[in-house]
Amino acid sequence: MIRMEMRILSQSNKILTNHYSKAVPKFGTAFCFILSNTIRFIEFIHFESEITLMSLQKIFVLVWLSLFPISNLLLHQEQKTRVELVSTHGTILLELYNETPLHRDNFIKLIDEGVYDSLLFHRVIEGFMIQGGDTKSKNASDTVALGGSDLNYRIEAEFHPKLFHKKGVLAAARTGNPERASSSTQFYIVQGIIHTDSSLDHNQGRINKMLARHYAVNDPEIKPLLDSLSSARTRKDSLQTKVLNDSLQGIYDTYYKFEAYQIPETHRQVYKEIGGTPHLDQNYTIFGEVISGLTVVDSIAASETNKKDRPLSEVRILIMRVISR
Repeated sequence: MIRMEMRILSQSNKILTNHYSKAVPKFGTAFCFILSNTIRFIEFIHFESEITLMSLQKIFVLVWLSLFPISNLLLHQEQKTRVELVSTHGTILLELYNETPLHRDNFIKLIDEGVYDSLLFHRVIEGFMIQGGDTKSKNASDTVALGGSDLNYRIEAEFHPKLFHKKGVLAAARTGNPERASSSTQFYIVQGIIHTDSSLDHNQGRINKMLARHYAVNDPEIKPLLDSLSSARTRKDSLQTKVLNDSLQGIYDTYYKFEAYQIPETHRQVYKEIGGTPHLDQNYTIFGEVISGLTVVDSIAASETNKKDRPLSEVRILIMRVISR
């Protein structure tokens, strides 16, 4: 009887470890290890002590139940939405980051509504990125200037220290607004180039110049100067506009009331191995990455373009759909 009950307990262990290894692949091995050793311990102390099998089964059940909420939490944290982007150059598979939920959820909503279907990649720069999502690009003629249209709202900026512009990341385009808020629809996929320590040092300087400008523009002490510039522009006073612009540029160049950014060593290694566009880090929101189809990105980036970086031959998003949530 005891052997039968212990066999049932062992079978339960196999079922549970199978559940965890499937449900939480990244952590499945750890869970299997914990469960298997819990069972072995229970079997050992049952035969080596006076503890009843019923008491041991209670211990097992408690361990089992305590692990379920942990696994569900980890599963929730690790699940990432995947998106299939089918273009005239091929298919790109994207995975959205959970670290930037506002952008992730907005992107999913737009995909579900079919907003991206038939839109163009309207801006393509080889060695930099490919950009799409202009809502007027669906039926735009060859002569129409694109890049200025989206839906009538913006997404609050979401910067995360571990996310950076390595090759293949998906990020949100934006205007030069002081909040660094993202376009509702326009996005880009990074192609970039391979970097050296020297070029990374240069790009680090560019990042900090953009950060200095951002913090200066939002500094209350600078607001009177910005208001004066706005007034001069409204009056179309070109001389005063130039003088004020020069003054502002001097402030941007020397502004120091912020924590200067340093590209982490782990990011540097990636930039030196697979490439990217580091000067955009901490200034544009990243919310996903290509997990399949980088050759398609390279193919689009190689398109011949006009002076405004629009491909001469249309590069169109045929359909975009969420394939897993």
